[in-house]
Amino acid sequence: MTSLLLRPHPTAAPPGSVAEVVEWFGAMQAQDLASGMWSLGVRLPGSTHADVHAALERREALRTWPMRGTIHLVPARDARWLLELTGVRALAGAARRREFLGLSEAEADRAADVLGNTLADGGRLTRAECVAALTEAGIDGAGQRGYHLLWYASQRGVTCIAPNVGTEQTFALLDEWAPGQHQPERDEALATLALRYFRSHGPTTRQDFAGWTGLTATDAKRAIAAAGDDLTAVNVDGTEAVLHTPLLDAPRAPVADVLALPGFDEYLLGFKDRTLMLDPEHKQAIIPGGNGVFQATIVHGGRVVGTWKRTLAKTRVTLAVNPLVDLDPTVRKRVEEALSRYADFLALPPRVTWPD
Repeated sequence: MTSLLLRPHPTAAPPGSVAEVVEWFGAMQAQDLASGMWSLGVRLPGSTHADVHAALERREALRTWPMRGTIHLVPARDARWLLELTGVRALAGAARRREFLGLSEAEADRAADVLGNTLADGGRLTRAECVAALTEAGIDGAGQRGYHLLWYASQRGVTCIAPNVGTEQTFALLDEWAPGQHQPERDEALATLALRYFRSHGPTTRQDFAGWTGLTATDAKRAIAAAGDDLTAVNVDGTEAVLHTPLLDAPRAPVADVLALPGFDEYLLGFKDRTLMLDPEHKQAIIPGGNGVFQATIVHGGRVVGTWKRTLAKTRVTLAVNPLVDLDPTVRKRVEEALSRYADFLALPPRVTWPD
């Protein structure tokens, strides 16, 4: 069942664009940009980094901070309602962070106004230029203060993260970068979010849904109810779970893929209990120290069987594999093919290395 996170289930056509992939998920973790780009690329066979970047420039999706105060890729026209639905608790909890940084709510609001005025009429500025605009307006944006103020402006729906220019993160006004925002009623918004989560991640639990979205337990339950017949309660090994209803009659095809996934991918991030995808003894290798930094993974037949790391150079990318289980020569060859697909995405020749 975990293959749903790698491609839509048999009742749906494979996605053909960045917009379709992101809408399928509803939101995709993209705090680390390189990981977010490959999360899209691996689900769009034959695409390149340049293709995905161009799609983001076309505004097929955008990055902002909708859930848990963490950057996600979201459908461009859904950014505002997602912020309003899932960002409330993050905003409510920001007062403690502002106190630590020596910022007042009035300063944060004024910073959002300054950024709104500076970026008006199609403006697009790098992070450093945004902080410089705040400094010019008399607002101290040094260190983590600047990051918090940029987060706050996006969390309030004033700005969003536009695609990088070179290696520089850029910001634009949300309403100008993605006009025509969809504004569903609250129950419709809850139902849409629940449907998108469970069709891409399910069957899984209501608790996982609440953890992924940052919604309260009450709102998570209400969202599932609002989705109506599109979702169905099922029992998975004695645990109550929720499933996208069309899957009940979908064919049960074996999953034998070998894939090279980025570290911060929904395949592992969308759950609290990851035993279906990952042996508990390998958790330390995937999340060293339990610090929330996920390693890139090799997945075979739906199970994590190794990790990998990249080293970029101008003329090639070196991809170092760390197997977590014994891999026979056939699987090792397929691992190298999966990593070569990533090298193709970067338009660089690969050099794959294995432990001695």
